[in-house]
Amino acid sequence: MAWTLSTSLDDFRDRAGGFLAAHPAENTVLLTVVDRLAERGLNVFGERPPVFGWWRASEGGPVAGAFLRTPPYEPRLGLMPVPAAAELATELAAAGPEFSELAGVSGGADTVRSFAAAWSAATGAGHSVVENQRLYRLGELTGPPRPPAGRHRPAEPGDRDLVIRWYGEFRGETGVMLPNIPQAVDDRIAAGGLHLWEDDGHPVALAGNSPVTAGMSRIGPVYTPADLRGRGYASAVTAAASAHALAQGAAEVLLYTDLANPTSNSIYQQIGYRPVEDCLAVDFAR
Repeated sequence: MAWTLSTSLDDFRDRAGGFLAAHPAENTVLLTVVDRLAERGLNVFGERPPVFGWWRASEGGPVAGAFLRTPPYEPRLGLMPVPAAAELATELAAAGPEFSELAGVSGGADTVRSFAAAWSAATGAGHSVVENQRLYRLGELTGPPRPPAGRHRPAEPGDRDLVIRWYGEFRGETGVMLPNIPQAVDDRIAAGGLHLWEDDGHPVALAGNSPVTAGMSRIGPVYTPADLRGRGYASAVTAAASAHALAQGAAEVLLYTDLANPTSNSIYQQIGYRPVEDCLAVDFAR
């Protein structure tokens, strides 16, 4: 069993691209990050170069695991066998200062637990879970059981300032990493991937969908200002964004929820989303 590490995006796409595309749900974050790097350059997330890795059970065998890191953000584990996650942690712990001070890791729950245990054993760092998420896949899309007043429309350049503000509020409330918000908003608006729900002519909720890659699109962020919640706007705009992703050709439409928020988990299931896997984010501390 062996990991190969590289700073070459082209090598990662050549070696692991087929594996990522064959499992688009479990590798959804890796797929969208790779697309972003290819579109905007290797420094889109930060000044330090990304690091990529792929795993084979035997020399010359097919790729069966992958991860990436885009500093300053911590590694994201894609689909991989649980033992491969432990092997990766041990290898990164011995790889020098670039990795020796990792602050955390995220990905599928079982692989993150395996990585974290091996990292703690190799470095002496403690670890604690800081986020529990669930990945959902859209089955049959249905509208909200109690449709709210208003209508859906795509976000337009004139909505830019509002959307940037809502992105910032979403990041502040959730802690979700949203680098370079103005650029991300501009790109999403240009691609038609930002959706607003309007009530009485005023935007009241937001949902995004990522460009389709490997037949997959991921919904997010989904945001309703605090004083407008509880009226069904989030369900309606998420359903609209999901329908748009399907119309763009997505075979799989995905989204993440915070397991600490039972409301969001309930409303997404009501419009047709079904669980795929649980995911964790873990912090390390010495």
